[in-house]
Amino acid sequence: MLTDIEISHNAQLKPITEIAENLGLLPTELVTHGEAKAKVNLSILERLKDSPKGKMVIVTAVTPTPYGEGKTVTSIGLTQGLQKLGFKACACLRQPSMGPIFGIKGGAAGGGYAQVVPMEELNFHLTGDIHAVSSAHNLAAAAIDARLHHEQRLGEKEFKRQSELKPLHIDPQKVLWKRVVDHNDRSLREITVGQGDINGPQHSSSFDITAASELMAILALSKNLQDMRKRIGKVHLALDKFGSPITAEMLGVAGAMTAIMAEAIKPTLMQTLSGAPCFIHAGPFANIAHGNSSIIADNIALGLADIVVTEGGFGSDMGFEKYCNIKVPQAGKVPDAAVLVVTLKALKANGVLVNDSETKSVEHQALESGYENLRWHILNIIQYGIPVVVAINKFATDNDDEIEWLKSKSLQDGAFACEVSEAFAKGDQGAEQLAKEVIKATKEQNKFKTLYDNEMGLEAKLSTLVELGYGASGVELSETAKKQLNEIKLLAYDHLPICMAKTPLSISHNPELKGAPKNFIIPIKEFRLNAGAGFITAIAGNVMTMPGLGVKPAYLNIDVNEEGHIVGVS
Repeated sequence: MLTDIEISHNAQLKPITEIAENLGLLPTELVTHGEAKAKVNLSILERLKDSPKGKMVIVTAVTPTPYGEGKTVTSIGLTQGLQKLGFKACACLRQPSMGPIFGIKGGAAGGGYAQVVPMEELNFHLTGDIHAVSSAHNLAAAAIDARLHHEQRLGEKEFKRQSELKPLHIDPQKVLWKRVVDHNDRSLREITVGQGDINGPQHSSSFDITAASELMAILALSKNLQDMRKRIGKVHLALDKFGSPITAEMLGVAGAMTAIMAEAIKPTLMQTLSGAPCFIHAGPFANIAHGNSSIIADNIALGLADIVVTEGGFGSDMGFEKYCNIKVPQAGKVPDAAVLVVTLKALKANGVLVNDSETKSVEHQALESGYENLRWHILNIIQYGIPVVVAINKFATDNDDEIEWLKSKSLQDGAFACEVSEAFAKGDQGAEQLAKEVIKATKEQNKFKTLYDNEMGLEAKLSTLVELGYGASGVELSETAKKQLNEIKLLAYDHLPICMAKTPLSISHNPELKGAPKNFIIPIKEFRLNAGAGFITAIAGNVMTMPGLGVKPAYLNIDVNEEGHIVGVS
């Protein structure tokens, strides 16, 4: 079989204008960026506001291995399979961050014959949205430090005279807004800024990866340009010397930040290998932020297509949970069905390799042990009141008897259906049966409910999330977290939902706890108020908002060949 990048290079792409026309976009609603991609003007939202809405399917997964279990492959393959069945289908996916691309994944455009193409354009820069988020974010960081410098240098009276601005009295030790870059770089986790006689005042700071920026979450959750402008104005940048918050609006930088992101708020239209439309928009990580693509892309797709396929990052305890408890209340559209992606490999990785049976192989014993992880995720989705279709992402080396055993167990434990997906190897044909079951699932009665009511107190929401959302026995707050929680209450933001930042490699906070762990306590290290995005981040365990490169990073495989083609992306 050809490599992913070879398949992408050999693809016969349709003009993006043809993809747009088939979906129902008007020529005036499209701004092309070459032959393969285009931005969509937000004027379409007004045209579609009263149109019938399609069905929404959210694709999630079991607890993944570090390389993922083919959730994006399945999302794209399912969209292609639905198209093959004659439905007008559209995918809505996040834009890949270059951090994971050069770090461990080597690409995030799907794979095999279930790809968004051209994959190298998707993986590198696309239409520049992530760079716009970085620039807008870092402008605010520079504006804070500049204000600190000039107020200190000139003194209150002279600063007012020269700037015609009211002094903000920023506390340099209470600057909340860090800096961002779209790369994994552990050396930037802790830095000092303002060193030198003319660069001060000196204070501690750090970098996050751009996907962790509150602006990325705002981009994904905004309903239009005006909504994004309002949200950016609410962002808390620092505290003054009296402990009061300083927002982007107060600093006077919110308008410029919005201007930088004015093009980024427009979704990018691309296509799959079979010519199915796909909106790429926003890229928040699910282990740090809420891990879903944009409300705007969803709304456009729902107004044009019969069925829309989107995905939440990592397992159902991560992106799916945040989709239900953070995105749905803001978007107003509940999912009609969920697809739960699983691989035999992932379940065996969540199991225990022992050989204490004369009749069962070590591998099958690991599968049976690891099945508890899949069972947990099935029941987790069911508690939200929507039907779940288990999709077995099949590898060529998989054992057919084990697959049949997995199908039977999944149905016993409440899955609406369980189907093999061979989208990677066979494209739309390999996902056709899965698509049929998903269509049936979307016709089931929907009993969707969130895990908690946002009018509940913060402690009650947090307890509900860790106990019902992860199966933990409780939560433990650090002294720092307790103080921050009280500060959030005093600022009257306790009505916001919780966005847990934790490891994706376990349902718990501890990546070493595999399967379906029980009787564990979630330790909360700190809280971060995201007033503009509309959620409170709770940081659990040792999760990092700036990843680091591993000992053998994926960038070692990436190059440009003599023909000028990018190679080594997967």
